[in-house]
Amino acid sequence: MPTIVPGDKILVSGANGYIAFWVVRRFLEKGYAVRGAVRSVDKGKYLEDYFKSYGDKFETVIVEDITKEGAFDEAVKGVDAIAHTASPFYLHAASVDELINPAVNGTVGILKSAQKNGSNVKRVVVTSSTASILEAGVDKVFTEADWNELAIREVKEQGDAALGMTKYRASKTLAEKAAWEFYNKNKASLKWDLAVLNPPFPAIHEVKNLDALNTSARQWYNAVLVNQDEAFFKIQGSSYIDVRDVAEAHTLALEKEAAGGERIIISAGTYVWQDWRKYYQSNIHDISLTTESLVYIVDVAHSLSPSPIPSHPNLPVGYPGVRAAKPPLKYNASKAERILGLKYHNKMELARDTLADFEKRGW
Repeated sequence: MPTIVPGDKILVSGANGYIAFWVVRRFLEKGYAVRGAVRSVDKGKYLEDYFKSYGDKFETVIVEDITKEGAFDEAVKGVDAIAHTASPFYLHAASVDELINPAVNGTVGILKSAQKNGSNVKRVVVTSSTASILEAGVDKVFTEADWNELAIREVKEQGDAALGMTKYRASKTLAEKAAWEFYNKNKASLKWDLAVLNPPFPAIHEVKNLDALNTSARQWYNAVLVNQDEAFFKIQGSSYIDVRDVAEAHTLALEKEAAGGERIIISAGTYVWQDWRKYYQSNIHDISLTTESLVYIVDVAHSLSPSPIPSHPNLPVGYPGVRAAKPPLKYNASKAERILGLKYHNKMELARDTLADFEKRGW
């Protein structure tokens, strides 16, 4: 029996964010009602205008500060499930607390509110990240059993001097640990269960100009459309997922009974930055991304014919054949296939649709 069914109402926190926007859209497409939590009236207005065709199926609620005690107490009332996506993601945080406090307190806070006022809530899905799983410099296939203890140690030792990425990874790890600690401590008395999704580093969100692109989308844009020196393409690769598949995973994690109590990696495959350019030259159109073999991302853009971004007739080619300094970060995503039945967009589809969106926006 599914945990939720179309017609049920879902609370999505941080609803104007990159991932959350797609999550909201997918729930509405599948027939659910959505209450989107945002920090201000202005942010809510953008969403209300964008989703106005869904009428009263979409509504917003203002949660100005997710770190405050009881911030979500009113927002959780009357909803059947919760998708908690709100958490800061940027790499220039001046202090550790700037990322960790909202990540941890926002996550635990929404669980406390669901415990207190979520009388109809059947499940909470938390958007975590493979940042809470990987350990930099370790060459292995990571699984749901792994935790990024290294980032936590480095932040404790280095404090505010830690690298921006380390601060971010520590925030995601500590927030997810706190979620599971709260759930396991209280689950005997809870009416709902918990599922956690761990996507890797992933534009249809509130972007008024190119400078407003979120962190992961901006890095992808720079890799494909901006000239970079060779050192950039030697940066260690990672794994990727199309944001549309992240959104679909959120719906499935709330629908599939077996997802309750599970930590689930969702990842389509590996990449290095040169990948996104290479395939324009090779003109390959049917690429499997579920195999261990690398398919080079800068290069994917060069294989699309006709070009989805004709305003950039001479895309930078990067450094064909360059190898990253270390193998890309890899994850075992078999649980997502087994429990969620999740299917992924491949690199060609991701590159084509993203570049077409950039073209439409005049970027």
